[in-house]
Amino acid sequence: MKTVRIVLVVLAALMAGLFFWLWREASNQTKSLAEAPFGVPFSLTRQDGQPISEQAFRGKPTALFFGFTHCPEICPTTVYELTGWMNAVDPDKSKLQAFFVSIDPSRDTPELLGTYLSNVTDRITGISGDPKKVEEMARGFKVYFKKVPSDPAKPDGEYTMDHTASVFLMDKEGRFVGTIAYGENAETAQQKLKNLIARN
Repeated sequence: MKTVRIVLVVLAALMAGLFFWLWREASNQTKSLAEAPFGVPFSLTRQDGQPISEQAFRGKPTALFFGFTHCPEICPTTVYELTGWMNAVDPDKSKLQAFFVSIDPSRDTPELLGTYLSNVTDRITGISGDPKKVEEMARGFKVYFKKVPSDPAKPDGEYTMDHTASVFLMDKEGRFVGTIAYGENAETAQQKLKNLIARN
């Protein structure tokens, strides 16, 4: 009976040690992920035709969102509102930067994206490029998007895009900080941008 108790105590100690090790490894992995830059490396094209990579999301706090120029409501609203929020919290344009990645690069050439944005703002830089590379980049940033034919009977005809509508917020190291939801209260959105600036 005494031997059984000893075995049970040893087994309990081993199990406790194993659980502690697993917990510590999981904690370290979570910490590493939190400290790592958000998204994946990419090589795409700015609206001015110049190359751009994930390094553009370093050095300054960044607001990043994904959309397309044929978007009827969400994208133009986001461009307009984000510009206003940035002007309110960073009027001298020195503390924040913003990017709009097209998830419809087949139609949204860098030049077209630049024209679309320049009609509204000088605070947001457009990003487009090779459709396959854009898809890889967007998926790497955990963005949902899907082509939706206007007429299901004509899948190769006119279409729109379903997509994630949130603005991603990243610190100057490119790490994920949070989001601004579509339709977010203006005061809340501006406070999130102020908090983002204050982190850096």
